Amino acid sequence: MNTDRSSIGTQLSAWWHRTFVDLAQQLQWSYLPPLMVYFAAGVSGLTSVVGAFFLKDYLDLSASFIAGLAFWAGLPWILKMPLGHIVDLFWRWKSLLILLGALLITLSLLTMYGLVTAPLEMASVMPLEDWYVIALLLAPSGYAIQDVVADAMTVEAVPKINQDGRPFSPEETRAQHTTMQTLGRVSIISGFAAVAAVNIWIFSGTEDLQKPDRLGLYGQVYLIALIIPLLSVSGVVLHTLIQRQRVRRGHPPHAPEQATEVNWPILLGGVAFVVLSIVLGTADFEFAQETIFAVSLTVIMYLMSRLLRELEPAQAKALIGTAIIIFVFRATPLPGPGLTWFEIDELGFDEQFLAILALLTSLLALLGLIVLRPFMANRSIAQVVVVLTIAAGFLALPNLALYYGVHEWTAAHTGGVVDARFIAILDTAVESPLGQIAMVPMLAWIARNAPVHLKATFFAVMASFTNMALSASSLGTKYLNQTFIVTRAVTNPETGVVTSTADYSQLGYLLIVVALISVVVPLTVVFCVQCSRFQTSE
Repeated sequence: MNTDRSSIGTQLSAWWHRTFVDLAQQLQWSYLPPLMVYFAAGVSGLTSVVGAFFLKDYLDLSASFIAGLAFWAGLPWILKMPLGHIVDLFWRWKSLLILLGALLITLSLLTMYGLVTAPLEMASVMPLEDWYVIALLLAPSGYAIQDVVADAMTVEAVPKINQDGRPFSPEETRAQHTTMQTLGRVSIISGFAAVAAVNIWIFSGTEDLQKPDRLGLYGQVYLIALIIPLLSVSGVVLHTLIQRQRVRRGHPPHAPEQATEVNWPILLGGVAFVVLSIVLGTADFEFAQETIFAVSLTVIMYLMSRLLRELEPAQAKALIGTAIIIFVFRATPLPGPGLTWFEIDELGFDEQFLAILALLTSLLALLGLIVLRPFMANRSIAQVVVVLTIAAGFLALPNLALYYGVHEWTAAHTGGVVDARFIAILDTAVESPLGQIAMVPMLAWIARNAPVHLKATFFAVMASFTNMALSASSLGTKYLNQTFIVTRAVTNPETGVVTSTADYSQLGYLLIVVALISVVVPLTVVFCVQCSRFQTSE
């Protein structure tokens, strides 16, 4: 018995060291600057709760239109292709792009502050809906620019030699890159957790606030959010100081081993994409989103084919298979805003409770990333996606249960303990560790294997490809919301007139269809890829 206990204790000690101690030991000061930029991206969630409530209560936009807006908001992330190449070309001056991104984020936040605190004045210039769309497009543009630079900074952050001047082995380098990319996701989620806690504090005891006072509170949140661009700029300043200190100690500055030549197809293709997006976005063209999606996907696949020539054939095939699996997993549609509206209107979820859910999601995702890091290191992305997909099928059940009133039965038989909020928290607790890990293996693979002089370009093109999946998801969400109509009550903040009434009768069908697609499609694609020449064990 004592032997068994000793064996279990040894195994637990080894697991604890492998999972937590090893991660802490791999932390380095050079990791901090890109992590600060990633953390700023996570802090962007500070305005998500107030944005959702302001959109639901005051802007008369349909669920399908909002899903379409998500498509346009995702376009800046596709432009990571030319931006990544610009970073490679102007490696020494890439920090200036952080300043540009910070400026765009600041303009977005100030626009939303004006919307919630002075809607009449803003409406006198142009409709509130138009202001909202502008703010919605400015913010992701700034975050996409900063994300490109942060990706490049992660390559600089991982040293090539140790303190004794000895080059790290390939195994040590792989571990450091995996740690760096994992910490990047951890930093983003830490930002989510921090702002969720702030939202809980801000909305504590605000249940009885009248609408004018509530809008004033929303405005305070947007002012507090101005810390976001300050964080990212501070990360760049710290990065510059660390690099200068390395040079003073006699270490060579991290730079590409060879000069990066201008890739005109990437640059001109990026410019053409911007022009096409603006023309189609401002024109009254019914299939503008679909056209931009088809063209941009074609361009990205062409650029991928050119970059893959820089790899060995076996590496190229493995990366293609990995990218396809991740693309399809991320491309599955979502229920759209109707589910949140239902939770607010029918289940009585307020700002504070939604912030609590966000905090639980973030904390559990952090724990999940750390605990599952060995799993990611020892399993292929195909295996990871299969696990996530099966989990997604089970995790769709609580939302269906809430819609069809199961919480009323459980509350009645448990003395009110297992009510709607209990089920929502349980759903969050199970789901949150799973959705954050799919990108880490591919990012770490690129950091290890992409040519040094094209690191940022590889990051940008592959990230653009997988971000196209989010655009595909937005299109699918829009189509489903056009098929299954969900509406909520809307009050015009200028006149106080109700312009829309609530109708959630088709939400149940929407949730069922989304759940089926989210399970069947990814599993089918993983099976097909693993049976093809693009089979991946990465």
